[in-house]
Amino acid sequence: MSDLNLATSPRYLRTSEAARYLSLSPRTLEKHRTYGTGPAYRKIGGRVVYAVADLKAWADIGTRTSTSDPGTGTVLPAKRHAPIPYAGKERR
Repeated sequence: MSDLNLATSPRYLRTSEAARYLSLSPRTLEKHRTYGTGPAYRKIGGRVVYAVADLKAWADIGTRTSTSDPGTGTVLPAKRHAPIPYAGKERR
């Protein structure tokens, strides 16, 4: 593999490394996976990995320029939230 391919290939981090990258605890990332509020992840051979680009994109959702800036999105806390209606109807 050439150095060019290595530089452009995505880098994947395990949960503990991804948590360190985001300054969170591994348990917090596990909770985000459970509640669907965290960054995108992949399961490869039963292992959970995160692409660095996905971690950065998720963290960038919370970017603000001041305390009065509403921003364009919100990074939700790792807890259960109200269910989202399915196709316009509540799930049974």
